[in-house]
Amino acid sequence: MNLKIHLHLRPLKRVWLMTKLIFQMVAGVASFWLAVKYVPGVEFTGEIKYLVIAGSILGAINYFLKPMLRILTLPLRILTLGIFSWVINMAIVWTVDVLFPELIISGLIPLFWTTLIVWVVSFFLGLYKPNSPSGE
Repeated sequence: MNLKIHLHLRPLKRVWLMTKLIFQMVAGVASFWLAVKYVPGVEFTGEIKYLVIAGSILGAINYFLKPMLRILTLPLRILTLGIFSWVINMAIVWTVDVLFPELIISGLIPLFWTTLIVWVVSFFLGLYKPNSPSGE
C-alpha cells in the first residue's frame, strides 16, 4: 500500500515542479516588460516575441542555475550578510542582456532597478504558487 501512495505522488510532484518553472518564466517576462516600461535606460528594440523568449530564458536560469549558484556562493553570502545575492541576481539579468541584443540595459543603475523588479515580481508570484504535494 505504501508503494501505491509513493507512485501516486510522483506525477503530482512533476506537475508541481513544472508549475514552479512556468511561474518563474512568467515572472521573467512580466519583470522585463515592467522594466522596459518604467526604468529609464532599459529598452527593448525587437518584437514582443523576443521579449517573451528573453523573459522565459531568465525564468529558466532562475529555476535551474540559481539554486546551484546560491550553494556555491554560500560563504560569500554569509560574509556579506546576503548582499552578494544581489550580485548573483544582477549577473543573471546581465547575462540575459548579453544574450539578447534586442534588450538594452545601459548602465549599472538600470541593471539594479531591473534586478529589483525581477525580485519583486518573482516574490509576489511566488506567494500565489501552489504548495508542494509532499508538503515542502
